[in-house]
Amino acid sequence: MSGRSAREERRQERLQAESEEGTREDRRRRLLQLASAAAFLAIVAVAVLIVVSQGSEGGDASSVDGAAEVRGELQGIPQKGLVLGDPAAPVSLIEFGDLQCPVCKGYAEEVLPPVIESKVRSGEATLDFRNFTIIDEQSVDAAAAAIAAGEQNRGWNFVELFYRNQGIEATGYVTDEFLTAVAEGAGVPDIERWNAARQSARVIGQVEAETREAESLGLTGTPSFLVEGPGADGGQEVLGTPGSSGALEEAIDEAG
Repeated sequence: MSGRSAREERRQERLQAESEEGTREDRRRRLLQLASAAAFLAIVAVAVLIVVSQGSEGGDASSVDGAAEVRGELQGIPQKGLVLGDPAAPVSLIEFGDLQCPVCKGYAEEVLPPVIESKVRSGEATLDFRNFTIIDEQSVDAAAAAIAAGEQNRGWNFVELFYRNQGIEATGYVTDEFLTAVAEGAGVPDIERWNAARQSARVIGQVEAETREAESLGLTGTPSFLVEGPGADGGQEVLGTPGSSGALEEAIDEAG
């Protein structure tokens, strides 16, 4: 074979290799686009559920509904403070939320229940709710009330029941009467003690500290999630706002 023929053959081989690499890159790009589209559609589906759920105004202190359903969903799962699940679980899924946030309500009702049933109830992970008060001052009032309920081991009952009865954000529905009705429905044993705690500088300071923590992590909206566990990058990984229960379950598996 002449030198010229050999060079031409090598050139053709190089062009073919570059073409194949380009094809692989195109395929990888398309897969990433499809994955992004799937996540977007999942978030849209949650948003639709939120819009539907806001058809009822909620926020009525005289009509707090769903306490029995919340008790049934959480029955048998340990809770302490605003941490749901076995404290010995190897993984912690942390949610930063605002109790007035309608997207958080949608996640509480549609995305998190399968995670609680499959991962938290089984002891694989805990679910830790932390307050990121971004709407208005009444978000701080609601957050303090949840923390105070958690001091009597009814924090998750309070959070879940609040979401089920959430009113339209920033309309002034988060009154003392509404918060007390939610606390009573959540089964807080000592309402007088709860009432004193939620108004204390200590609990308000905890709300502010949790919001600062969210900001220090670079979070910009609610709900935002992160996962902590031996398999997480650096022990902690920010997840943002995954669009499905499956995405959260997969993150828990990878962090375990």
